[in-house]
Amino acid sequence: MSHQALYRDKRTTAAQAVRHVRNGDMVIVPTGVGEPPTLLTALSEQRRDFLDVKVAQILAMRPYAYIDPETTQHVRHVALFFGGATRAGGQAGWIDFIPNYFSEIPAQIARGLIPAEVVFSMASPMDDDGWLSLSLGADYTMAAVAKARAVVLEVNPNVPFANGDCRIHISQVAALVESSEPVLEVGLPKIGPVQEAIGRYVAERIDDGSTLQIGYGGIPDAVVMQLAHKHDLGIHTEMLGDGILTLIEAGAVNNSRKNYLPGRTIATFALGSRKLYQYMHRNPALEMHPVDFTNDPLLAGQNDNLVAINATLQIDLLGQCGSESLGHAPFSGTGGQSDFVRAANRSRGGKAFIVLPSTAKGDTISRIVPSLSPGTHVSTSKNDIHYVVTEYGVAQLRGKSAKQRAQELIAVAHPDFRGELTAQARLARLL
Repeated sequence: MSHQALYRDKRTTAAQAVRHVRNGDMVIVPTGVGEPPTLLTALSEQRRDFLDVKVAQILAMRPYAYIDPETTQHVRHVALFFGGATRAGGQAGWIDFIPNYFSEIPAQIARGLIPAEVVFSMASPMDDDGWLSLSLGADYTMAAVAKARAVVLEVNPNVPFANGDCRIHISQVAALVESSEPVLEVGLPKIGPVQEAIGRYVAERIDDGSTLQIGYGGIPDAVVMQLAHKHDLGIHTEMLGDGILTLIEAGAVNNSRKNYLPGRTIATFALGSRKLYQYMHRNPALEMHPVDFTNDPLLAGQNDNLVAINATLQIDLLGQCGSESLGHAPFSGTGGQSDFVRAANRSRGGKAFIVLPSTAKGDTISRIVPSLSPGTHVSTSKNDIHYVVTEYGVAQLRGKSAKQRAQELIAVAHPDFRGELTAQARLARLL
């Protein structure tokens, strides 16, 4: 049978496609905008027909009707990382959470630790050889494709056909539906004076020729906005966003001095604008790969001068970062922060930056604390931390004693809290 005949044979309605899901299945969905809205809407509409179905995903983007506390016995969301659509359910306890390092999710799927009976994903149109691209989220989805009983795709002409290990053959597909709605766009976060100040401190410490990993958020993007005058930067990251595209268009990024995969921007998922998605289409200077490739500290750390830029919510005086919860209440997830901090530490000349405003809640709470709030999930350990940056400066913690770390961090805390932090550090015998 020809590729086109196979395609026609597997094309169906969303209502029929979701019937490949069986009671008790785990459905794997890609990160962010790789989620297929037509399929997830159909699953939502039929959710009461199922029992004990789980949908596992990093960073769900839309509040689909299946994300419903009244129907969790039918279809239940399992978060690998919380976002706006799932955070409240996670904090209330009716959305499940699987702790993880982003880089290790594919291995957990391959070993059966995270089940993967079905895959739902967005995909590009098929090429002449029968291949479709899962360009928006190769992440853990490619591992799930290899494991799943049924792969169900939502084929959309607005999904780019990207290079890299992100393609699936029509012969591997159980069913597909077609849609033509624009891919969800995610704008750059709002950047204020605090973010600009932090971004300036980080940008001053990034040399020409560095390779960058840039996390999501206002502060990482504030760094990006101040790098347009740099030269010969490279990209080896997990998230491809519009900030990186800005640097490429400015000529600051050309990947020419990368010593690992030179000449190519490397990422595992995309989250940005239509312009970004169009840039990705059949671009030989860009490759999308699974996350166990992009985020493996051993592989990413082969880039000399690798710079990792990630945000945290709270940090204690030893350097433990609570980046994913507010006390016991989950907020996001580990994601790739630990992966890339370790990669930068392995890299010759590497630098790992953890960035955060010095305060929260209108300057009433210090984000630098004597010890993390009870129940806080530690995302980056005291042994991995390198640079910590607030709007008041840069603390360099690697190789420093506990006493020196406390001094460094107090020096970049908000001035209103430095006296209290000093007193608490003395009580804890850190000073």
